[in-house]
Amino acid sequence: MTTVPADAGRLYLDYAATTPVAPEVAARMAACLQIDGAFGNPSSLHPWGVDAARLVDAAAEQVAALIGGAPEGVVWTSGATESDNLAILGVGRFARERGRGNHVISARTEHAAVLGALEQLEREGMEVTLLPPGPDGAVSVDQVDAALRDDTVLVSLMHVNNETGAVNDIAAIGDRLRHHPARFHVDAAQSAGRLPLHVDQWGIDLLALSGHKLYGPKGVGALWVRRRPRVRLSPLLHGGGQQGGVRPGTLAPHLIAGMGAACALVQGEMAHEPDRLRGLRNRLRDQLVGLGAVQVNGQVDGSPHVLNVSIGCINGDALQADLGDLGVSAGSACSSSDQAASHVLRAMGVPDALAHSTLRFSFGRWTTPESVDVAGARVAAAAERLRALSPAWLRYRDGHSLDALYRRNAQPADASKEDE
Repeated sequence: MTTVPADAGRLYLDYAATTPVAPEVAARMAACLQIDGAFGNPSSLHPWGVDAARLVDAAAEQVAALIGGAPEGVVWTSGATESDNLAILGVGRFARERGRGNHVISARTEHAAVLGALEQLEREGMEVTLLPPGPDGAVSVDQVDAALRDDTVLVSLMHVNNETGAVNDIAAIGDRLRHHPARFHVDAAQSAGRLPLHVDQWGIDLLALSGHKLYGPKGVGALWVRRRPRVRLSPLLHGGGQQGGVRPGTLAPHLIAGMGAACALVQGEMAHEPDRLRGLRNRLRDQLVGLGAVQVNGQVDGSPHVLNVSIGCINGDALQADLGDLGVSAGSACSSSDQAASHVLRAMGVPDALAHSTLRFSFGRWTTPESVDVAGARVAAAAERLRALSPAWLRYRDGHSLDALYRRNAQPADASKEDE
């Protein structure tokens, strides 16, 4: 019988959904909020405005240092969703209005922010090609190369998948696109601070970031836009003229300072934190695989902070209810309230029944080996209880594989945008 420590309490393992604000970041933000801080309007010319503008510039330097680009390219937004929309709609509309092309390439496994923006471009008359992932959840440079057309104006791909942790080879894809006029947009919300980023070396034209994914505050993000050669895009908002009119609106110094401090924080930990997270991920993976009838979804060595597993021979709803105060996502936090199977797992060929018993664990700054062991014990105990009532578990123990139990009745994966 599997036992769980009585004092385990609530346990948060959902850092891919959001992260707590780091104490250092909170202190930096608090210093901007009161009369003796840099609370001013950065557009004002008096000393309070000048102080706030200097703070904004310093934060841009911190963001740029993390991603390997020029600080002049940083455009502040409300988060990665806005950044993705600004990049995709901005580039697509600018190109189409000037007759430069009408085609965009992306992937079936992208975040809803990207897929939704692409659907809007389709409604406006543009063509979109969504690449299917391989079994490991990634798309290849050869797939991108085969999909390129003379009228392709944008390629939009995430660096790290938010559900599976699968890593796309952004450097290789960017190198291929150097010989094509299409702009290259990358959603790096999940990879920033966990994997190296080099926008200049990798030929990235636009890169989206989110503050709350890397121990900064919610409500702030950034879109890095290449300045040389200049990337042109149509704004989503109008009026005010801030940030060169690309994203107008009064800037919030406390949020921007928080994101800058968070970027500096994770950059300072890049030498050791990814390896620590990878060790925690592998530790839990080995424990869960040992339960039997468990499928790991994604790459063997994907992003260090994400582990996505399907636990077979268990009712998914019952599993989630049984885990109680264990803070994990059923697939992705952005869609886990929706009972439909994950579009990412469907695109990878995971049958719906198995996808419904999938858990995403994601690790961060306050995750310890002890907390990973508690999580493993909780899942093991839940699996033991629920499998005692499962006919599928009996068949698995009699020698049937997960493939035989699930895939023989599985329908072909349909990951079209209509299902997303």
